[in-house]
Amino acid sequence: MKARALIVDDEADIRELLSLTLNRMGLATDAAESEFEARQLLQKQQYDVCLTDMRLPDGDGLALLQHAARFWPRMPVAVITAYGSAENAVAALKAGAFDYLAKPVQVNQLRALVKSALKLSEDNAAAASADAAAAEAGASGTHTLLGESEPMRQTRAMIDRLARSQAPIHVSGESGCGKELAAKLIHQKSVRHERPFVPVNCGAIPENLVESEFFGYRKGAFTGADGERGGFFQAADGGTLFLDEVAELPLLMQVKLLRAIQEKRVRKVGATQEEAVDVRVISATHKDLAEEVKAGRFRQDLFYRLNVIELKMPSLRDMPEDIGLLAQAFLERRGAQDAMPVPVLSAGAVRALEDYPFPGNVRELENVLERALALCSGSEIGRDDLQLKAAAAEAPDIRGLPLEDYLATIEKQAIVEALEKTRYNRTAAAKILGISFRQLRYRMERLGIE
Repeated sequence: MKARALIVDDEADIRELLSLTLNRMGLATDAAESEFEARQLLQKQQYDVCLTDMRLPDGDGLALLQHAARFWPRMPVAVITAYGSAENAVAALKAGAFDYLAKPVQVNQLRALVKSALKLSEDNAAAASADAAAAEAGASGTHTLLGESEPMRQTRAMIDRLARSQAPIHVSGESGCGKELAAKLIHQKSVRHERPFVPVNCGAIPENLVESEFFGYRKGAFTGADGERGGFFQAADGGTLFLDEVAELPLLMQVKLLRAIQEKRVRKVGATQEEAVDVRVISATHKDLAEEVKAGRFRQDLFYRLNVIELKMPSLRDMPEDIGLLAQAFLERRGAQDAMPVPVLSAGAVRALEDYPFPGNVRELENVLERALALCSGSEIGRDDLQLKAAAAEAPDIRGLPLEDYLATIEKQAIVEALEKTRYNRTAAAKILGISFRQLRYRMERLGIE
């Protein structure tokens, strides 16, 4: 049977354009010019996708969207907004819209949106297809979010819901808590899972190269541009672009990023024409973006565009009951990689791990276990092999210190140690810490390190 679409718009020319385009794609279409008429059609016919204008003679697209979400939750609904109406698009995405189109409607964007919506309908009909895709990815070596604690259960459930949408997502949380892994899982469970997942560390790109790295460049656009090259947006076309440490982007680039997200078009450096891109953006940072906006370091309009839906990743301190499971999974993975048996954790070692605050979260847990594997001489990792007492003695008492101050102290200690180890060679210290030179300079200024 043909897939069927419902088109809702009070402008006859828009209804005709949408119907003709979808008919040529092989879809059957029904059209309504009001919310009332659309509800009547929904009662009579099952649809695989719905396209609705935000402004209707007897209501608005949000009301129809909410009605559809209540009675036909498996039907993707995309909204059509007036040119420049970013607020309406954000409101619709927050209310559960699959995606949006801006007027005047671009036919290539319409086709890409409908293809994605139909793929989502197929996945919904198959019931377990998203889980199967995630399981297949896991079987091929991709990690998943382990844990049976309530915070982790809620996080996984949220990821499943977010995978159904095309809305921009901002993943927040402390360093080392799995923000990139969460973004990968959203991508793997989404209709975009067959297309690229492109991760970008925004703080690791030199400021003078940010625009060309994101949007690409034409031959001769600048010294050294010997050929034409696409950027991150072109590489992620049809898939997901993950912007890690997005707060590190320069303000000028923030303006251009906002336009690219809103218009779904980019212009290569040195080009005169824009090109359409179909990219879902997921961003992340360990910083408080709202505070960055207040401080004038991050644009408010970009913040609202990126933070349509927030996924807050729990820290390891929020789920101590999962630490033993996570530690055992890490050890088993290392054993499989090295093709050799690995020691098990003693009961005392597990209790010690559960009592430790882990300011570096899962990343720090893995570092602790790596060290323990190197120090352990038998078939069991004991409490002493973890060397947690020394780490706890060096750190301030978290019980008497606000969390942000505690984390800042730990961060400062790590930076000072790296600088001392490299005789204050900042480039070498940044490499040890796994951050860019620009990130190190910024953190030293923020923490008052001379």
